[in-house]
Amino acid sequence: MAESGARAALIERFLAAHGWAGGRRTPLAGDASFRRYQRLRRGLRRAVLMDAPPGHEDVRPYLRIARHLTGLGYSAPAIYAEDADAGLLLIEDLGDDTYSRLLAAGANGDAERLYGAAIDLLADLHRHPAPGNLAPYDEDAYLAEADLMLDWFMPAIPGAPAAEPLRRSYHQVWQEALPLAALGPPVLVLRDYHADNLIWLPGRKGVARVGLLDFQDARAGSPAYDVVSLLEDCRRDVPPDLAEQMIGRYLDAMAEIDRAAFRAAYAVLGAQRNAKIVGIFTRLWRRDGKPAYLGLIPGVWRLLEGDLAHPALEAVRAWFDRHLPPPLRRAPVP
Repeated sequence: MAESGARAALIERFLAAHGWAGGRRTPLAGDASFRRYQRLRRGLRRAVLMDAPPGHEDVRPYLRIARHLTGLGYSAPAIYAEDADAGLLLIEDLGDDTYSRLLAAGANGDAERLYGAAIDLLADLHRHPAPGNLAPYDEDAYLAEADLMLDWFMPAIPGAPAAEPLRRSYHQVWQEALPLAALGPPVLVLRDYHADNLIWLPGRKGVARVGLLDFQDARAGSPAYDVVSLLEDCRRDVPPDLAEQMIGRYLDAMAEIDRAAFRAAYAVLGAQRNAKIVGIFTRLWRRDGKPAYLGLIPGVWRLLEGDLAHPALEAVRAWFDRHLPPPLRRAPVP
């Protein structure tokens, strides 16, 4: 998204007001949102500028969750300066050592340590109640997200929008399965807890070694969701034996959670999440002009099929087999 002259001037005034006039600015990789990031350097000082244009983005949820996380001792970026009305933040630069970058650079021998620290953070986080001002991650939210499969993927592959009777049958099978996602009191669900959004900070101790990014869409929901988000990562294959080891590590730490119930919740939320992601990636191509996401769709389908194998999802699996059988489980052709 191009930066207008007026917004560029606004950013310059914001930076000058907080001691960053004349600092070096380097673009950082963005995400699937309208937010943009720039790394700032001035002498030995470092920070990151988050540019989240109002009308497209709202930085207030980010600020709320970041302060909640740092208040609990986790390594969300510290907030240095803010203009929420303008959609501008100066935040801590946690560096470049994302899990995905370290693992791609050959740190696979450290995968157990990296993922183990991420699981330990979740177990620690889930011992704290969710903030009281969070929207619930409940059946309505799950269904609205699962509908992205119908709204975007089905018109692109089967070639026709989902008719109302088909939509009702889709909702019915999900409504049979989704109650299994509940595992007691709701916890803070970060929602995008995966290797691209985790930064390794070996100079810190304990759970603070895991730097956290992209948590502004957090809700209050099931503790299984972020475990699924970490281990069913469409951008990086997590070896099945490592995933099993990490699930066991989480359950060992959370002895109060029934193991069979957790496995069912994990499968249900994995299927719901992957159905959503297929729809989102199709939308990013068709609506937002980002065809690179199409290449990830076959991997998401593989994860979804693995989730559907759980007995708790028998009715959901039957629906997919009837209406989106394996030959249709592919990426749309641009």
